[in-house]
Amino acid sequence: MRTIGASLLAAVLCTAVTACADKADAPRSLAQADPAEGLKLIERSGCATCHVIPGVSWPRGRTGGPLAGVAARPLIAGRLPNQPDVMVRFVRDAPSLLPDIGMPAMPLNDTEARDVAAYLYTLDDG
Repeated sequence: MRTIGASLLAAVLCTAVTACADKADAPRSLAQADPAEGLKLIERSGCATCHVIPGVSWPRGRTGGPLAGVAARPLIAGRLPNQPDVMVRFVRDAPSLLPDIGMPAMPLNDTEARDVAAYLYTLDDG
């Protein structure tokens, strides 16, 4: 009985460690998304009011975290898995995923949010 319990504990721990592993190299492709359009939307939506964003010279906000290297990070906002579907939802409506976050919901449709996420995924060299 003790052996089964130890084996079960080992399996659970292994699963937990694997689930929390750094997935920074996971594929992050957004089919039919346009990073160039994403940059234009970032500039138009005022994202740089709160964030320092490579490719945007002004403004250079410091309220939100800098976005340089965001593509290489394993987590979005330090709490969500950095995966395309999550990034698109976060860009469009961050409070629906993290109610205590300061980032507001953005006036973007799904296609626009995909374009913004595609641009963010070009920022891999922090």
